[in-house]
Amino acid sequence: MSEQKSNIMREIIMEKVVLSCGGVKDVLEKEVKLLEKISKKKVSKRQTNKRIPGFGIRPKLEVGCMVTTRGEEAEELLGRLLAAIDNTLDESKISENHFSFGIPEYIEIPGEEYDREIGMLGFKVTVVFKRRGKRVQKKKIKQGKLPKKQKVTKEEIIKFMEDKFDTVIE
Repeated sequence: MSEQKSNIMREIIMEKVVLSCGGVKDVLEKEVKLLEKISKKKVSKRQTNKRIPGFGIRPKLEVGCMVTTRGEEAEELLGRLLAAIDNTLDESKISENHFSFGIPEYIEIPGEEYDREIGMLGFKVTVVFKRRGKRVQKKKIKQGKLPKKQKVTKEEIIKFMEDKFDTVIE
């Protein structure tokens, strides 16, 4: 028993990569095309619930779109997206359980070319991490609470990104 086994419940797993953008009418349609082009998945549109007359917002107005990828697709997509920002992340963009960054123009992504129908648009990327056992918090029957030690800390995310994606944290 000289070998020390690592606890698989403490492993960090990349749960999902979420791409999102906001806009209305024509801009929203262009953003939907952009996200479908980048992720090769169906995009979900987001609607408002409140009325804010000062901003011209009313209930059920479509104001954004998003797409979620998981598994190996997510890892491959994240590799491409990190290349667009020169594989560097600002430490202030990393938080507990996730980090986010923006891509100002999609043509910076390797392999993507300019499309006249879309124009010059950018989007936001959010990467969510978890540990095994998170289902305890989400299940319907016998739902439990997760302890603080089950959350993924900022330092663990930095180490994961440096090891797996060779990312430089500034």
